[in-house]
Amino acid sequence: MSILAYNGGAIIAMKGKNCVAIAADRRFGIQGQTISCDFQKIFEMGPHLYLGLPGLSTDTQTVMERLRFRLNLYELKENRRIHPKTFSSMISNLLYEKRFGPYFVEPVVAGLDPVTFEPYICNMDLLGCLNVPVDFVVGGTCSEQLYGMCEALYEADLEPNDLFETISQALVNACDRDAMSGWGAIVHVIEKDKVTTRTVKTRMD
Repeated sequence: MSILAYNGGAIIAMKGKNCVAIAADRRFGIQGQTISCDFQKIFEMGPHLYLGLPGLSTDTQTVMERLRFRLNLYELKENRRIHPKTFSSMISNLLYEKRFGPYFVEPVVAGLDPVTFEPYICNMDLLGCLNVPVDFVVGGTCSEQLYGMCEALYEADLEPNDLFETISQALVNACDRDAMSGWGAIVHVIEKDKVTTRTVKTRMD
């Protein structure tokens, strides 16, 4: 078993029309054993910026704290909100620094530009190699199922409510076919003037 799959997990980020959504399951487990169903994998890093960290749960928490420290330093120095693209480079830099003893996380970033409110999503591998698509990104143990569901359901320029429905259906149906993820989900839909957070019920077996 890959160390990245040791605790399980699934995360999707998806672009919409002037909005972006990010969703993750809530399961925390040790291989096949489920420990809890309220584990946090998505972190708010700014008013319009969210970070998902699938992978080894201890590294998830370590990387999040290190990034929050670097983000606070950046915003104090620059006296402005960070652009999601700049934040992605910051994560990539942190991961590449540790390339000989890497953090076992594959970050997913979703956010809106603080000035133009242009949607931005990206993901990267555990060495920080960036992937910036135009539609959606996935991460976690059921990536193949997530890709299949997203490719089947995704449409360009979805309104916030339709985007929520699409990303939720993709996550719930992909997790149904993966024993290492699921057990509830959380979805954040980020718009210019608000962030809507909803919890989604999934199979609990």
